Amino acid sequence: MSSRYAIVLAAGQGTRMKSKLYKVLHQVCGRAMVDHVITQVELANPEQIVTVVGHGAEAVEELLGDRSAYAFQEAQLGTGHAVLQAEAQLGTKEGMTLVVNGDTPLLTTQTFEKLFAYHQAKGAKATILTANADDPTGYGRIIRNDLGIVERIVEQKDASKEEAAVHEINTGVFCFDNQTLFNALHQVTNQNAQGEYYLTDVIQIIKDAGGIVAAYQTPDFTESLGVNDRVALSVATEIMQQRINEQHMRNGVTLIDPKTAHIDIDVKIGADTLVEGDVNLRGHTEIGADCVIGSHSELVDAKIHDRVHITSSTIEEAEMMTGSNIGPNSHLRPKAIIGEDAHIGNFCEVKNATIGARTKVGHLSYVGDATLGTDINVGCGVVFVNYDGVKKFHTNVGDHSFIGSNSNLVAPLELDQHSFVAAGSTVTDDVPEHAMAIARARQVNKDNYWQKLPLAQDPDWL
Repeated sequence: MSSRYAIVLAAGQGTRMKSKLYKVLHQVCGRAMVDHVITQVELANPEQIVTVVGHGAEAVEELLGDRSAYAFQEAQLGTGHAVLQAEAQLGTKEGMTLVVNGDTPLLTTQTFEKLFAYHQAKGAKATILTANADDPTGYGRIIRNDLGIVERIVEQKDASKEEAAVHEINTGVFCFDNQTLFNALHQVTNQNAQGEYYLTDVIQIIKDAGGIVAAYQTPDFTESLGVNDRVALSVATEIMQQRINEQHMRNGVTLIDPKTAHIDIDVKIGADTLVEGDVNLRGHTEIGADCVIGSHSELVDAKIHDRVHITSSTIEEAEMMTGSNIGPNSHLRPKAIIGEDAHIGNFCEVKNATIGARTKVGHLSYVGDATLGTDINVGCGVVFVNYDGVKKFHTNVGDHSFIGSNSNLVAPLELDQHSFVAAGSTVTDDVPEHAMAIARARQVNKDNYWQKLPLAQDPDWL
């Protein structure tokens, strides 16, 4: 099999996006568009990938790292000029070169493989990936002769009325004999409506030299969608989301309302997990088997073990162990770890804290910078006071302890196992094993206090 190479075009400024963010870095389902493209290209096993960058080059290189080599296009002079920038890395190579745009996140490895195979089977010097578009506006048209052989590609602005009526379009993806490609690029001129060096002009140059030009038509037009503005970005996201959700369902995940389940491409979900509607699963979230992710929950880079139940809660960069549960309306912030069978109730917040197995934090509590052991009960309204305005401090609570409602634990603090805190206490000193901390003023009743009030003298109020 011939050696494979790939050129990814990612130098366009993307002015129609109206964004400070470089176009190919806009995300579709949790991954930058150019990352989607590179990932699918990588799966086709090319010997080398060269990404052509321009505006925003440093940001693209930072994202992709050593997954690609890079060529810089200083001036935006067209697609032909962009591909030519990769000549230093690939110009002398023998084999096949895939050329693909960095703003086409829906293309798949399967399509690339079919394109390579078709190119080889036809003995072609160039093979165009085409598709049939209901509305071809904006795309280059594939012009064939009476025998069905590709004659040329005509860009939208250069097309006649008859050519513009053609529905077979150029997807912007090509497979070339590598050396033929670079030889032809040196013959391309900019004599066209845009004054640019079109990559598509290479097709006619190769034909004139007697080379075979083939065209493989993909049956799925949606793969060819290029993203040039926010409207197209939303369409690409919708299509990608449908793919992702269908894959999860085929793998044994129940999605109650797939249209409102927003799941990023790198999310992993175990079998027999149920995901309700209006759920966001972001980043590299991992969810085990037999879980329930309730409506209006959002998980970002979370790790959820088996049999976890989440009700309308937010979990970010936190971990929930097997059998634990949370919600409704609670929040796990980064570095929160919830132990096996532990319970986090409603309107609670946990940050940089470990909650031991079977410990219960029922409602309206804040646990920050703390380590809680097993089988602890944390009453309603408990606050772990971890910040003095300058530094954060840690609290440790031993196994089988009881923290009464509406207590404040002022860190740094050590509560030994089997210790108790009376409701309404503000605890500032360590509590030894089996002891109860009571840190509140003794109740005093003021008899006849009513008589001291001005209202007591007002007969109308009485």
